[in-house]
Amino acid sequence: MAIALPAPSLLQSRQRRLLALPKSRANILNWSGFSLLIIVTLIAVAVPILSPHDPLIPAGMPLQAPGKNGFLLGTDSIGRDIFSRVLYGIRSSWFAALVVVAVGVLIGGIVGLIAGATGGWVDGLLMRITDGFLSLPAPVLAIAVVAALGPGFLHTLIAVSIVWWPFYARLVRGEVARLAARPHIEAAKLAGVGKLRLIARHLLPGAVPNTLVAASLDIGTLILTLAALSFLGLGQSAPAPELGADAARNLSYFLQQWWIPVMPGLGVLVLALVGNIAGDSLRNLMKTS
Repeated sequence: MAIALPAPSLLQSRQRRLLALPKSRANILNWSGFSLLIIVTLIAVAVPILSPHDPLIPAGMPLQAPGKNGFLLGTDSIGRDIFSRVLYGIRSSWFAALVVVAVGVLIGGIVGLIAGATGGWVDGLLMRITDGFLSLPAPVLAIAVVAALGPGFLHTLIAVSIVWWPFYARLVRGEVARLAARPHIEAAKLAGVGKLRLIARHLLPGAVPNTLVAASLDIGTLILTLAALSFLGLGQSAPAPELGADAARNLSYFLQQWWIPVMPGLGVLVLALVGNIAGDSLRNLMKTS
């Protein structure tokens, strides 16, 4: 009895579907990871609604354990709700990281774009200035700037932004210089395309994808950097809710009431993890697109 074999086209169709399954699953995971950025941003915006108590005012008895009397993460030494303080700390840390990334991309992008598109002595001058900033230890420079300006949330953002833009300047300059050497750019120049149009239509769009990936990967690192500065006392002054500062101020309670310094530290960990997952997901999406 003869056995009917599937047609070659049917076999090829099945093979394509089987090969496409892992890729589609990977895309779903990548989109899910990248969506964490949007989810955390929406949570940060809705913190005043989600927070059960005022983070600055005592809401119950001091030093209550997590889950006791309706306090999800317990209370601190003066009775403030730790869950509310962690939510507000997450909000300030998340938006601070996004602001520093935006400022760094803006300043570094402009410097790198001008350097890569212009070349010559302009490129050399801008890159030597950038190298001067890169040669200095970033954490030490940030601490020095905050110490000179004085502790405060705004001063911390200024200090970190000052040390962060050179990385984007180097990245954008390299991408623009690579694109400028391609044949279609030379053809556009020969066709009489103006400098500004050449930058806006041909060079800048090509530098955007890698810059976005680098910026998303930097969010987790920035959260840790900002938390470290506030841990050292260079962030917002008490009683403002800030993750690094709250962990530092309550270290003396670690052995008896461990939740008071640990919960803000876990907030930093969660934010840094979300930033790294979202950055990796965006990088993978850019590779597959």
